[in-house]
Amino acid sequence: MSKMKIAVMGAAGRMGRELIRAVRGNDACALIGAVGRKGSLALGQDAGLLAGLGKLGVVITDDAPDLFVKADAVLDFTVPAASVEFAALAANARIVHVLGTTGLSAEDEAKIAAAARHATIIRAGNMSLGVNLLVALTRKVAAALDADFDIEVLEMHHRHKVDAPSGTALMLGRAAAEGRGADLDKVSVRVRDGHTGARRRGDIGFATLRGGSVVGEHRVLFAADGEIIELRHHAADRGIFARGAVKAALWGRGKGPGLHSMMDVLGLD
Repeated sequence: MSKMKIAVMGAAGRMGRELIRAVRGNDACALIGAVGRKGSLALGQDAGLLAGLGKLGVVITDDAPDLFVKADAVLDFTVPAASVEFAALAANARIVHVLGTTGLSAEDEAKIAAAARHATIIRAGNMSLGVNLLVALTRKVAAALDADFDIEVLEMHHRHKVDAPSGTALMLGRAAAEGRGADLDKVSVRVRDGHTGARRRGDIGFATLRGGSVVGEHRVLFAADGEIIELRHHAADRGIFARGAVKAALWGRGKGPGLHSMMDVLGLD
């Protein structure tokens, strides 16, 4: 089979550069394009040089529609407005769209689901193998324990992260709620401040920390009288997310339209 032709969206950002390195490092893939935001100083630069790989002959452009026509897949860890636009382009081109953007609204998610009627969209708040195993374990543990065990999701990221809780924390909270047979929107507690009263039975709490250069730290605590069960994942390298995204793109080749998750890619569902 020929190499999968992949384009990277948001190529000038931290994750964009990781994605370029991951594509280049996989023999089953070929980097055929890189997109930066309009007005970016990176436009016109060689994507390989920006990613520290040496010159690759792939110039960063802001002409996304042109690349969608040429690519088999796009990797997208950008911002919600851009990702919705890219999902529509992927639908028109009938290609694979690997979507790692977080902070999507319900309206954004609806538009992406509509695009998945024509594109193969693989969406996850986190694309690392370890985190997706943690999500699966969280669902199983929550299903095994009753509401005598309070559930708290703790996460920490670098100071530059703009959304909170993180997409991964929400994945974990959703998995815990599913294990309990609960609606996360009804049991989620995002903020505690002042005289809050006692903790409600069955709530799923979130604690968000930001600082330094932390790539990602996630913990799920199941706390009962006299005991605590803790599940934890620590990410030390953004490359784990990029490699997961490439794995997802390769998995999606030939799958046909639909909205998938990393659980599907890894066979964990």
